[in-house]
Amino acid sequence: MSTSEQILAAARTRAAGEPYAGAVTPAEAYALLQADPKVKLVDVRTNAERDWVGRVHIPEGQHKAVQWVMYPGGAPNPEFAHELQGVTDKDDVVLFLCRSGVRSRHGARVATELGYRNAFDILEGFEGDKDAQGHRKTVGGWCKAGLPWIGA
Repeated sequence: MSTSEQILAAARTRAAGEPYAGAVTPAEAYALLQADPKVKLVDVRTNAERDWVGRVHIPEGQHKAVQWVMYPGGAPNPEFAHELQGVTDKDDVVLFLCRSGVRSRHGARVATELGYRNAFDILEGFEGDKDAQGHRKTVGGWCKAGLPWIGA
């Protein structure tokens, strides 16, 4: 069994009973992206979050931005399903990322409902949870894991 297969098997057990394929850690997500150029990362944060906080630094063809909610106001993105279409083949692995791991679960669920068979949530998100001082990027997440990202 390859490392990618091992990661996906573990991810499936982490999200047993969820309405999507599984959940990967940020480091596992990065390993999957490195191993297979067909793996895609969908960043469901708002455009403002990506512009002001930062974004993942992975090859251009491996990521797509599809807002779950709109900024300002936080209204649901009425075009989410439409914008998600064509990201990749519905059998390929699609990894969903948000700030702390909540909106990404919704994105993975909707992708599954649209027929994506391998939609995975990225646990902890880009910034992770807040620490005792209310700061992010210190407790979990893509940034805390030391994975490549570009600051705002």
